[in-house]
Amino acid sequence: MATLQEKYRKEVIPAIQKQFGYKNAMAVPRIAKVVVNSGVGRLRDEKQMSIVRHALALITGQEPSPRPARQAIAAFKTRRGLIIGYRVTLRGRRMWDFLGRLVNVAIPRQRDFQGLEPKSFDARGNLTIGFREHIVFPEMIGEDVPFIFGLEVTVVTTAHNREEGIVLLKLLGFPIKS
Repeated sequence: MATLQEKYRKEVIPAIQKQFGYKNAMAVPRIAKVVVNSGVGRLRDEKQMSIVRHALALITGQEPSPRPARQAIAAFKTRRGLIIGYRVTLRGRRMWDFLGRLVNVAIPRQRDFQGLEPKSFDARGNLTIGFREHIVFPEMIGEDVPFIFGLEVTVVTTAHNREEGIVLLKLLGFPIKS
């Protein structure tokens, strides 16, 4: 089975060149990076936060960076500098490996999944997917999971508009509703 990166080079680039009239293959939109993040603002226990950090490291294959609060919000009981989330930015080989697992395993394993909504794309063609359960990723199979947490995956593209982003990810195999 060809990897997602090979599919992009051999099938997606020529198809987008033909559809949008790009003369040069380097002008064709591509995936710039994938950002995976999870908020832990409601967790105050250091052990639970380390479990979230460890699970994100397993899912992405890269150590997550802590995200501190920029400002204090009394209603949320946060102080400036308090760790409220973890983020991982994937590029290169790790990004393509993660996208392959995302498209082929994680997205189809979601409960009551009907396809990705086109409204999940922003004006620049970037896709954001929210997962209510982190256990849909194959790395979590066989792991002792004391609690379930949600995470968000943002696929950042170099597309010029929403339509190009939708076409790019649809050609890569993302299950986007028509």
